[in-house]
Amino acid sequence: MPIGPDLIVRLPNHLGDALMALPALELLAAGHSLTLVGKPWAIDLFGAYPWRVLPLAASRRARIAALRASLPRGAKALLLTNSFGSALDFCLAGLRPAGYATDLRRAFLDRSYPVPARWQQDSPPMHMVEYYYELAQRFLVGAAPRVPSMLSLRLAESRVERARAMLTAAGVTGDYVMLCPVAVGRHRGKVKAWDGFGDLCRELLDAGVAVVCCPGPGETDAVRAAAPGAQILPPTDVATFAALLAGSRLVVANDSGSAHVAAAVGARLVTLFGVTDARRTGPWSPTALRLGSADGWPSLQEVSAAVRGLLG
Repeated sequence: MPIGPDLIVRLPNHLGDALMALPALELLAAGHSLTLVGKPWAIDLFGAYPWRVLPLAASRRARIAALRASLPRGAKALLLTNSFGSALDFCLAGLRPAGYATDLRRAFLDRSYPVPARWQQDSPPMHMVEYYYELAQRFLVGAAPRVPSMLSLRLAESRVERARAMLTAAGVTGDYVMLCPVAVGRHRGKVKAWDGFGDLCRELLDAGVAVVCCPGPGETDAVRAAAPGAQILPPTDVATFAALLAGSRLVVANDSGSAHVAAAVGARLVTLFGVTDARRTGPWSPTALRLGSADGWPSLQEVSAAVRGLLG
């Protein structure tokens, strides 16, 4: 356990971003006792770490009250978020955090850092992992190791066992491929989900491959429609979902939180892009295969060929 001073860290709001911040968190944890403030799923996501997690309440009043009640004496704070609102919450709770000088919030920050010049460049682009890691380096004001080439999310054994039990209950006893066909929200008005998962699922089933999906909360109907014939598991917590991905033979996912979870646990991964930039937000993994681009989705033939090649 670190013996350094307490540090309150405001996590990013999205699952993929929280995972892309993992190298920054591990760097900070080398010298501080961390309390993470974020969405409730962060409790499960980082359950195998010695970090306290304070879940965010929905209302600002409740968030501020929870922060005030939970602040260690003399604690410092760091915002991995870019928003004005997150800085305001911490300020009203009696903290003056450090963070990037974004969204007109500099007055609320004890230490503000300019956004890296590389972030403004298109060539070469700066990845989100590097964006968060550089903030942690600046906060620590000292030499730091280079950002790791891949993520390594720890999983509690209880979640691995729960994943095995879910598969057994569903009758999945051998190798399986995980499809993650849903991507919530839009990017610049465009749908973030590839429309070929149904055809890919049928091809895999026809080839005798077990296909498994595990929907997020409220996604069961959408997943069933997108991957007809797949074994649909019941929704579960994010750490158990991570264990399901880790145990798979292959994961095929949109550029979404699911892809970042798969990359974080070292799963063999094909990520599909059609509206987002893989260079900035793609899975942080040297082995993940990226198909498509911000300018258009890959064809079914391209994806099928890649999947067949990886299944070998």
